[in-house]
Amino acid sequence: MRGQMLKEESAEEKSPSDFKELCRLVREEFLLKMGESEGSMAEELELQKKAIVGYEDAVSRFKEKIGEILAEKGCADCAFPSYHSDLISAIYHENWGLSGIAPWFGEKYKESSSAKIIGDRIYFLENGTMLKQPQTISKERREQLVRALLLLSPDERMDKSFHELYLLDGTRVTIFRGSMTKEGQDVMIFRRYIVPRLSFEEQAERGTIPAEAISLFKDMVRLGYNVAFTGAVRTAKTTFLSTWQSYEDPKLEGVMVETDPEVPLHKIQPAAPIVQILADEDRLLTVTKNLLRSDADYMIMAEAREGTALDTVLKMASKGTRRLKITFHTKDPADFPYDVAGEVVKSMGGDLKYTASKAAASFDYIFHFVQLKDKSKKRLKSIYESGCDRKSGEIKLKRICEYDFKSDSWSWNYHISEDKRTAGEEEDMDAFLSFESGLRRLAGESERGA
Repeated sequence: MRGQMLKEESAEEKSPSDFKELCRLVREEFLLKMGESEGSMAEELELQKKAIVGYEDAVSRFKEKIGEILAEKGCADCAFPSYHSDLISAIYHENWGLSGIAPWFGEKYKESSSAKIIGDRIYFLENGTMLKQPQTISKERREQLVRALLLLSPDERMDKSFHELYLLDGTRVTIFRGSMTKEGQDVMIFRRYIVPRLSFEEQAERGTIPAEAISLFKDMVRLGYNVAFTGAVRTAKTTFLSTWQSYEDPKLEGVMVETDPEVPLHKIQPAAPIVQILADEDRLLTVTKNLLRSDADYMIMAEAREGTALDTVLKMASKGTRRLKITFHTKDPADFPYDVAGEVVKSMGGDLKYTASKAAASFDYIFHFVQLKDKSKKRLKSIYESGCDRKSGEIKLKRICEYDFKSDSWSWNYHISEDKRTAGEEEDMDAFLSFESGLRRLAGESERGA
């Protein structure tokens, strides 16, 4: 009966006056065609599920059917919202796909790392600022979108208030709803890692790092110093870690541990033998125990947060592992040793002061990054040489680079402790001599310019 009613309605001559009416007609005609092909109903439903999830071949076939319906109805030239790329895509996304968030996945926003749906409002991150978009999304359509996204995780229940999942392209989707949000203010956050053009030169062109220090940084990579990249969210820590790693010797074996798949090292260094491990908090302890038995030349702990992961880093450093790299959220790099120690002690127990001294001794240099008032601009704020007096356990942090906000420039101090000198000379004498002379040159230029 339902199929007959749809058939009669669709058979009428209609010239939809607006896009919403056209979407309705196409949706009903699509249901009608499915009803007429009972033998392939299951196939059609599976195709629809795959299209929603993001399989390109399924999306293409879905759009072909929409195109056929438009041609039959003589509506192929109808108007559609300007934020969509074309009429067929617009109808697909408004009816079944990603709705108003779809443009974020297009060419125009390929450099945007984040998008949000808050209530019926949609925001895209553009040049460091989250900007409200003209399109909105209704409560009913948001519920439909959540159901579609949960096809990626069949075990996830629709009645849960929190969901976290990944699209096929690696985009992370975090959903807050129900009791976790105010009425009508449910939230969907889309985040993806943008693979940048990785080079110190490109970073300098953006103004993130001083161009005069490029050769110094390259020498530091060659010397295998253990480095921590710190700062708040969206301060270019991960980008700088990826850039630093792109200069690493591709013949060395590495291990990277992430809780979220944000840094695609297989794309950054496709020839390098790097094992990439994804481990949530529940699996982290098991993974880290095995890492301690690893024969890798170095380790990367991207977005180090949990005490178990940080404890593993400290233990590997104490074994003599070089080229350790981590990113870590902290407001002040001078607090880094105690911030790390606090997480380790909270998870693993131990003495805070001793663990902080161990953290300071585990890393050679701390690079701290900030975001300027113009949020599209990031800056290397400071570099600290990190160490610890073996006898007294006193933490020693010496600032060798500092950014001046007023002049938008950097100043340098010449300082190389004995342990950094010894480690550098043992690793690569030529690279160390270049590093030493480079730091001395930068410090001399700073003194003359003062």
